[in-house]
Amino acid sequence: MLYGTITGVDKPVSRLVLGTMIINRGDRERSFALLDAAVAAGITTLDCAHVYAGGDSERCIGEWMQERGNRERIVIVTKGCHHNADRQRVTPWDIAADLHDSLARLKTLYADVWLLHRDDTSVPVGPIVEALDGLRRQGKVRAYGGSNWTHRRIAEANAYAGAHGLQPFTASSPNFSLAEQVRDPWGPGCVSIGGPANAEARAWYASAGVPVLAYSSLARGLLSGRLSRGNWGDAAKILDGAAHTAYAHEVNLQRLDRLHELAGKRDCTVPQLALAWVLQQAPLSVHALVGAADAGEIAACVQALDIRLKPAELAWLDLRAAAAG
Repeated sequence: MLYGTITGVDKPVSRLVLGTMIINRGDRERSFALLDAAVAAGITTLDCAHVYAGGDSERCIGEWMQERGNRERIVIVTKGCHHNADRQRVTPWDIAADLHDSLARLKTLYADVWLLHRDDTSVPVGPIVEALDGLRRQGKVRAYGGSNWTHRRIAEANAYAGAHGLQPFTASSPNFSLAEQVRDPWGPGCVSIGGPANAEARAWYASAGVPVLAYSSLARGLLSGRLSRGNWGDAAKILDGAAHTAYAHEVNLQRLDRLHELAGKRDCTVPQLALAWVLQQAPLSVHALVGAADAGEIAACVQALDIRLKPAELAWLDLRAAAAG
């Protein structure tokens, strides 16, 4: 396993992060086995959220950490303030309420990293940063940032933090994948830094040095190896609705063609190659969120860390070059 750092977190942050949407107490044995397999593979970091499984994902993780006695070895990244059907929920009150819910469910006194799951650009950044830093000073979070926050809003928040002696956002979780997010998977408000349209965002992350916790790093299954040009007509049956909406477009089929071709030459799988591409986007500091379902999938993801891609291959896979070199 490879590790990185997030300012404010005093633990190694694994470059592969286990997504926990499928973790729940209704499938406790399988969920515990998946978490155990992740730790055995060197994955220290879990991506959680207040809304996952209606809160039951965090409850299951809390029970697992309590039973294993491993809280201080795990980096908990959790998110709150997701909008609901009634209102936008990015307020100081919602920040405190969602965080305290998550801490109770996770059976912990603090979150290593706490992220705003969504943004509401009508809310000024000042009260948000003040609320987050207040919770940090209380010891309830070690670091904080945004998920689905644009780089411009993060820069604005960090400028406010700098002007007022507060801790800035030190992590961000946008979508980032070899596949281009052509449309919002879940409606307006989903932020991606992938594709040619988001070169400015990637340049900002590189210059600011803010780590990227890349969600949908395999485009929600588009780059899982289950799809190719040969069965592209079945994409709507193979992928979930969000993946089909966001990623099942010709520009990504062209990238998928190249993944299949290069994977055959490099004796690896399509998802391993796609993960290697995400993780080798220096000078960006990228941690790839993976939705592995069992120990076998975790082991396959870890093997991606051993694949080294040449600059020409990185550009070719992303359609920025005519040949892989």
